[in-house]
Amino acid sequence: MVLLAPLLQAVAAAGSNPVVLIDGPSGAGKSTLADALRRHWPGPHTPQLVRMDDIYPGWDGLDAAVCHLHRYVLQPRHRGLPAAWQRYDWTASQAAEWNLLDAARPLIVEGCGTLAAAHEPLSHVRVWLAADDALRKQRALDRDGEAFRTHWDQWQQEWATYLKQEGPEPRATVRLRAGSSGRRGLDCLP
Repeated sequence: MVLLAPLLQAVAAAGSNPVVLIDGPSGAGKSTLADALRRHWPGPHTPQLVRMDDIYPGWDGLDAAVCHLHRYVLQPRHRGLPAAWQRYDWTASQAAEWNLLDAARPLIVEGCGTLAAAHEPLSHVRVWLAADDALRKQRALDRDGEAFRTHWDQWQQEWATYLKQEGPEPRATVRLRAGSSGRRGLDCLP
């Protein structure tokens, strides 16, 4: 909980209904961080959680998911309009059901691509979560197994292109680093 302190302070200062974006490379711990933030949320309403992993339309879908998040979630919500996101069914390799979001509840979106330039003015708290490459790859492969192993290089290329085009890290209002030396947890970046 102590490691969440800077993030919880940023959320508390953002008002009653903020949008929190959590970005960083695959395996850095974004899902774990989002789950912890949701459990310890400082406000009266439990935030909604959208995972980009549920939106990416396949292994080459980072750009498409960034556009989907902007068009259907962040932009409508910012304008006070109904927002929703469409789940991608990885097993069937096709788009699945739409999921409506409640504009009266805070929103956390976690996943690669959330800190795209177009998302900055549509959000209140922007988190960059870093981790060293060896730790990230081991976590990702432990989590997703052989399904990810065969796509690791492909996804890393998608990620490298996103980093070059969007330069997301400087947009973060909170920067954290996943624990190293084999320990789990987060360390605050200076």
